[in-house]
Amino acid sequence: MTPDRPTSVDLRAIYEESGVGKILDELDRELVGLGPVKRRIREIAALLLVDRARRELGLAHEPPTLHMSFTGNPGTGKTTVAGRMAGILHRLGYIRKGHLVSVTRDDLVGQYIGHTAPKTKEILKKAMGGVLFIDEAYYLYRPENERDYGQESIEILLQIMENQRDDLVVILAGYEDRMDRFFSANPGFRSRIAHHVEFPDYSDDELLAISEVMLERLNYRLSADAEVALRRYLALRREQPHFSNARSLRNALDRARLRQAKRLFEESEGPVDAEALSTISAEDILASRVFETSQAGSTGS
Repeated sequence: MTPDRPTSVDLRAIYEESGVGKILDELDRELVGLGPVKRRIREIAALLLVDRARRELGLAHEPPTLHMSFTGNPGTGKTTVAGRMAGILHRLGYIRKGHLVSVTRDDLVGQYIGHTAPKTKEILKKAMGGVLFIDEAYYLYRPENERDYGQESIEILLQIMENQRDDLVVILAGYEDRMDRFFSANPGFRSRIAHHVEFPDYSDDELLAISEVMLERLNYRLSADAEVALRRYLALRREQPHFSNARSLRNALDRARLRQAKRLFEESEGPVDAEALSTISAEDILASRVFETSQAGSTGS
């Protein structure tokens, strides 16, 4: 240890000065539920905080591998958490800019020879200094198609993840079972992923709490009967294909607002007060096709 280096550090002071605590608090406020995810993110933040302290004291260390895997069903907050993770990494000095670039296979893989490399490199150029979030990453690998160009993109990504890991963090996301098969087929990715975070489905109670947050932002509310109807809707919708947690909930509320607007317009014979304009009623929920049929293959509305 050189004389110029401090002999101790105040972890709490680093935490407060970095602003990481503010980001974690925002995550708690913005996302309902997801207790295991929030705890895991706090653990990663603590690990990085200690690593930063060790660097300041000149302790021998290897640069941490920060690439991550977020697994879970759609609509469970993976993109939102990735954005907050980018902020944490930036505040602690692990990435230069702290921005998030969210992409899918179509943004990385070309349709003809010579098209994939430029597309992938352009995305990587935009993401440098921040976090690259690849949703449904397993679609990059299509072994059933010998002429598929996804493998070219994979090879470029693996090279950058290894050689420029001090300037780019990659987060791969998707369904857990498909991500497991993807990692088995592409061990180079598995060896470069340091943190695996599993996102659980929301419970019906959590989705109802999320609905309140979504509607409050738009100055809407559910009537008491509408809350009961929405709980029934969620129970039925969850049993149907393509249920996407908060994403499906948002779609359901958007359609309920459309039905409310149509109902108010057709029923109004005079002035309409703010209470009526702001309240979603049970009939606005119950008009969904989900209540008409729960046959397999119906996606509801």
